[in-house]
Amino acid sequence: MNPNKALWQKGDFTRIARGMRASGEALVRELRVTPGLRVLDLGCGDGTTALPAARLGADVLGVDIAANLVAAGNLRARAEGLANCRFQEGDASDLQGLADDAFDLVVSIFGAMFAPRPDAVAREMVRVTRPGGRIVMGNWIPNDPTLVAQILKISAAYSPPPAAGFVSPMTWGLEDMVIARFAGAGVPNDQISFARSTYVFEHPGAPSGLLDDFSTYYGPTMNAFAAAEAEGRAHALRQELDDLFQAQNLSGEPDRTQIPATFLKVTISV
Repeated sequence: MNPNKALWQKGDFTRIARGMRASGEALVRELRVTPGLRVLDLGCGDGTTALPAARLGADVLGVDIAANLVAAGNLRARAEGLANCRFQEGDASDLQGLADDAFDLVVSIFGAMFAPRPDAVAREMVRVTRPGGRIVMGNWIPNDPTLVAQILKISAAYSPPPAAGFVSPMTWGLEDMVIARFAGAGVPNDQISFARSTYVFEHPGAPSGLLDDFSTYYGPTMNAFAAAEAEGRAHALRQELDDLFQAQNLSGEPDRTQIPATFLKVTISV
């Protein structure tokens, strides 16, 4: 199996996505989605941004490499009666079956950044966006002090070295790398803009409960715990992550968790 597919099918990201819904809806409200807009949500998960866009009347296709997330997205869309929203499997670096210039807006929030071959990802996103359309990415930022960047950094320290040729997904959080990748896809620098924005992870319980979700259902963290367990370091990993979750919880309530995470918002005019 494709290693990236195996990673995201290993757990159940829907359990993490439940705490991201409000931020997903807020982000979509900023995207000027109008009825009939053709939207591709790339690396869509179970629809955290796809469904809010469809509720606003857009014609939405969600594409994800994980079959379980595609099934969950289609289930959510059917449950809401959103005939204008559908999900299918696909690889962000090779969007087979999607025509050139097919979409007015391509969105990828913490999705396409994890696909291999980032230069191919940039080319594919540009290819399927119509002239005059937009691409919007949300990418975690390397060494950022907030939650997800630190989870991935800590997890990497307990995981085996990556395979030869591996390109860190966190490089999508570097502005110069984003510019270079889209330049290779024919996008001039002055058509790319950047902003810092925030996603909030919410959990109806203590931070340790949110950490349980990440350790049980989030592929990168699951892999880190498996490697740490094999080396007798699982307790140390758990403690390091627990300290992080506790320190970053801003809810002020013992039975509620709210943790913000900063990301790089990339907007491209095609």
